[in-house]
Amino acid sequence: MNKKSFTGKTKEEAITKAMEEFNAKEDELIIIEKEIKKSLFNKKAEIEAITKDELNKEIKDYILKIVKDMGINAKIETKTREETIIFNLIAPETPILIGRNGRTIEALQNIANQMVNTNLGTYYRFIIDANDYKSKRRARLEKTAKYTAKEVAKTKVEAHLEPMNSYERRIIHNILTNSKDVITESEGEEPNRHVVIKPKAE
Repeated sequence: MNKKSFTGKTKEEAITKAMEEFNAKEDELIIIEKEIKKSLFNKKAEIEAITKDELNKEIKDYILKIVKDMGINAKIETKTREETIIFNLIAPETPILIGRNGRTIEALQNIANQMVNTNLGTYYRFIIDANDYKSKRRARLEKTAKYTAKEVAKTKVEAHLEPMNSYERRIIHNILTNSKDVITESEGEEPNRHVVIKPKAE
């Protein structure tokens, strides 16, 4: 991974050097602060930096390599939603890429996350999708969450949703996090872990 190190008297100075080196704005870079030993006469800041474009290219190439090893020739369309980049795989074998209940695409996401976290040394949020499966699934889950929350608020009876992976459960939690009427909790063990929508105590 094409990270570069920069030092300065302050973190801001080190970031300025990175911006000049990459000819990029600060929000176009991934900045990783490094811990360095300080002494009374030697105070400095050190960072590592890589451009988001370069990192996204490395992620894209890594995903395509894994998919090719699966015997699938795919292409990737990239788009951004809520400042998060989405790598959307397009291939005739979309059902194989998605897997039952999205398990294959989730496994691919986990593998890519591990590669990035190991090589980058920090967390970087991105989403791997296949033929907009996650986007369509997200829309259905949001609709289900809102409808079920209304029913729970009205009947005061908790509702157990279908088993979901961590990404899908997070969608439910996020959509209802500011609800005045219900709360959400995850219950059960994988692969049967699911969200429970409960009425708030009066």
